[in-house]
Amino acid sequence: MNSKSKIVKEFYSIMNTKEITTREKLKKYFETGKYPSESQFAELIDALRLKEDILSTKEMIMLNNSLESIDNGYFSYTANNIEDLNFSILISQQNEEDQLIEFGNTYGNEKKQYFLGKAPYIIKVQDFHEENLKEYEYLFISYRVSEKFTYNRLFGEGLYAFPKGFEFGTLQGKRFYMQISKLIISQKVSIVNMPIKFVNKTGVPIEYRLQSGYWNNEYTDKDIITDHYNVSDSFYFYYKADLRGIDKSIECKLYDADTDQLIMTGYLSAGQNNQDMWGGGQTYGTKNIRIECNYTD
Repeated sequence: MNSKSKIVKEFYSIMNTKEITTREKLKKYFETGKYPSESQFAELIDALRLKEDILSTKEMIMLNNSLESIDNGYFSYTANNIEDLNFSILISQQNEEDQLIEFGNTYGNEKKQYFLGKAPYIIKVQDFHEENLKEYEYLFISYRVSEKFTYNRLFGEGLYAFPKGFEFGTLQGKRFYMQISKLIISQKVSIVNMPIKFVNKTGVPIEYRLQSGYWNNEYTDKDIITDHYNVSDSFYFYYKADLRGIDKSIECKLYDADTDQLIMTGYLSAGQNNQDMWGGGQTYGTKNIRIECNYTD
């Protein structure tokens, strides 16, 4: 018996502390030529679960404990201060058809919906738009398909949105998480594109990432151009490199590429697995960046 069948059986045993009335038993009451009695009709009605029926606290706890045994992936989300959001995602999965999940206001509470099929789960946008965003109103959205990284983005007038078919990616693990909240920002938000040139002069793989108030990116070892926002035009930088077995430390110097001015220096220690190491400072309104990583003297 699979986990779903076990849960269904336990759920119906919770609903009726007496002997479980089987479908086969109920069907016999209505065989051709038979006249079901009042008590048999009552037994049929009692076997149904109606919309107005409310689970007791004990029943809800027992059912929740059963749900915890589900091995499927799930969508966990919160939405606060949002009334007119039309947002739905489409889950491609094994052994089941694509599953549509609609995202609504949760009033700050976290809600969870399980996927019907098995991994791998590919998560895409089906529909996304906010009907009544006023001037200076924006949506701040955080989401993650892996426990290792959370994307932060702003949405609103003049900003990028999730187009239909946008792919969040293939779920890593069991939980796809999203949080949406409506913000009022005291100015018009626009996108800023900042080129970053990354130069690694060592023989060791090194990656970097950026973090601002409303925007971030995953670790990369490539040149990039950001699409961050004018209201959070400052960044912290982080680096990672595995220097176990390496007897030289590394320093990553960050320059304003337009003026060649050194802004900050981050350090990666020899003999250590350096993960999420702070870059040594913060940029403010810089328009063009160059990062150079080299062994220390």
